Amino acid sequence: MTTATIAGQPVSVNDEGFMTEYDEWNEDVARELASMIGIDDLTDEHWAAIHFLRSDFAEQGETATLRRVSTVGGIPTKQLFVLFPKKPAKKMAYIAGLPTPKGCV
Repeated sequence: MTTATIAGQPVSVNDEGFMTEYDEWNEDVARELASMIGIDDLTDEHWAAIHFLRSDFAEQGETATLRRVSTVGGIPTKQLFVLFPKKPAKKMAYIAGLPTPKGCV
Protein backbone atom coordinates (compact mmCIF):
# COMPACT_ATOMS: atom_id res chain seq x y z
CA MET A 1 0.00 0.00 0.00
CA THR A 2 1.08 3.51 -0.77
CA THR A 3 0.05 6.84 0.65
CA ALA A 4 -0.77 9.70 -1.70
CA THR A 5 -1.75 13.27 -0.95
CA ILE A 6 -5.10 14.07 -2.53
CA ALA A 7 -6.96 17.30 -1.83
CA GLY A 8 -4.32 18.12 0.78
CA GLN A 9 -4.80 14.98 2.84
CA PRO A 10 -2.97 11.66 2.97
CA VAL A 11 -4.94 8.71 1.58
CA SER A 12 -4.04 5.04 1.15
CA VAL A 13 -4.00 3.86 -2.46
CA ASN A 14 -3.18 0.62 -4.26
CA ASP A 15 -0.80 0.17 -7.21
CA GLU A 16 -3.46 1.45 -9.66
CA GLY A 17 -4.14 4.57 -7.57
CA PHE A 18 -7.51 3.40 -6.22
CA MET A 19 -8.22 4.33 -2.62
CA THR A 20 -8.14 1.45 -0.17
CA GLU A 21 -9.65 3.02 2.96
CA TYR A 22 -13.38 3.82 2.74
CA ASP A 23 -13.30 6.42 5.54
CA GLU A 24 -10.51 8.52 4.00
CA TRP A 25 -12.84 9.66 1.18
CA ASN A 26 -14.73 12.95 1.11
CA GLU A 27 -16.22 15.14 -1.63
CA ASP A 28 -13.07 17.27 -1.93
CA VAL A 29 -11.05 14.10 -2.55
CA ALA A 30 -13.67 13.04 -5.13
CA ARG A 31 -13.38 16.35 -6.97
CA GLU A 32 -9.60 16.05 -7.19
CA LEU A 33 -9.75 12.39 -8.25
CA ALA A 34 -12.26 13.32 -10.97
CA SER A 35 -10.01 16.12 -12.17
CA MET A 36 -7.08 13.72 -12.32
CA ILE A 37 -8.96 11.59 -14.88
CA GLY A 38 -10.30 14.49 -16.94
CA ILE A 39 -13.71 15.08 -15.35
CA ASP A 40 -13.48 18.69 -14.28
CA ASP A 41 -17.07 19.39 -13.26
CA LEU A 42 -19.04 16.95 -11.14
CA THR A 43 -22.74 17.61 -11.76
CA ASP A 44 -25.68 16.46 -9.67
CA GLU A 45 -25.92 13.43 -11.97
CA HIS A 46 -22.28 12.52 -11.26
CA TRP A 47 -22.89 12.88 -7.53
CA ALA A 48 -26.00 10.67 -7.70
CA ALA A 49 -23.93 7.84 -9.18
CA ILE A 50 -21.03 8.39 -6.77
CA HIS A 51 -23.25 8.51 -3.69
CA PHE A 52 -25.16 5.42 -4.86
CA LEU A 53 -21.87 3.53 -5.26
CA ARG A 54 -20.69 4.50 -1.79
CA SER A 55 -23.94 3.66 -0.02
CA ASP A 56 -24.27 0.39 -1.94
CA PHE A 57 -20.67 -0.51 -1.06
CA ALA A 58 -21.41 0.14 2.63
CA GLU A 59 -24.40 -2.23 2.44
CA GLN A 60 -23.07 -4.91 0.07
CA GLY A 61 -19.35 -4.93 0.89
CA GLU A 62 -18.28 -4.71 -2.76
CA THR A 63 -18.33 -2.13 -5.51
CA ALA A 64 -21.48 -2.20 -7.63
CA THR A 65 -21.18 -3.23 -11.27
CA LEU A 66 -22.35 -0.98 -14.08
CA ARG A 67 -25.48 -3.12 -14.40
CA ARG A 68 -26.29 -2.71 -10.70
CA VAL A 69 -25.83 1.06 -10.85
CA SER A 70 -28.24 1.10 -13.76
CA THR A 71 -30.89 -1.29 -12.44
CA VAL A 72 -30.78 -0.59 -8.69
CA GLY A 73 -29.41 2.95 -8.80
CA GLY A 74 -31.78 3.96 -11.58
CA ILE A 75 -29.20 5.61 -13.80
CA PRO A 76 -29.41 4.43 -17.43
CA THR A 77 -26.25 2.77 -18.76
CA LYS A 78 -26.07 5.18 -21.69
CA GLN A 79 -26.10 8.11 -19.27
CA LEU A 80 -23.27 6.53 -17.25
CA PHE A 81 -21.17 6.40 -20.44
CA VAL A 82 -21.91 10.11 -21.01
CA LEU A 83 -21.00 11.04 -17.43
CA PHE A 84 -17.94 8.78 -17.17
CA PRO A 85 -16.70 8.25 -20.76
CA LYS A 86 -15.02 5.05 -21.96
CA LYS A 87 -14.77 3.03 -18.72
CA PRO A 88 -17.64 4.23 -16.54
CA ALA A 89 -17.53 1.48 -13.89
CA LYS A 90 -13.84 1.94 -13.27
CA LYS A 91 -14.04 5.75 -13.32
CA MET A 92 -17.02 5.85 -10.96
CA ALA A 93 -15.28 3.53 -8.50
CA TYR A 94 -12.09 5.59 -8.70
CA ILE A 95 -13.87 8.87 -7.96
CA ALA A 96 -16.00 7.25 -5.23
CA GLY A 97 -12.85 6.00 -3.48
CA LEU A 98 -13.77 2.33 -3.94
CA PRO A 99 -12.11 -0.76 -5.41
CA THR A 100 -12.83 -1.62 -9.03
CA PRO A 101 -15.97 -3.75 -9.44
CA LYS A 102 -15.45 -7.50 -9.81
CA GLY A 103 -15.04 -8.43 -13.44
CA CYS A 104 -13.90 -4.93 -14.38
CA VAL A 105 -10.78 -4.93 -16.54
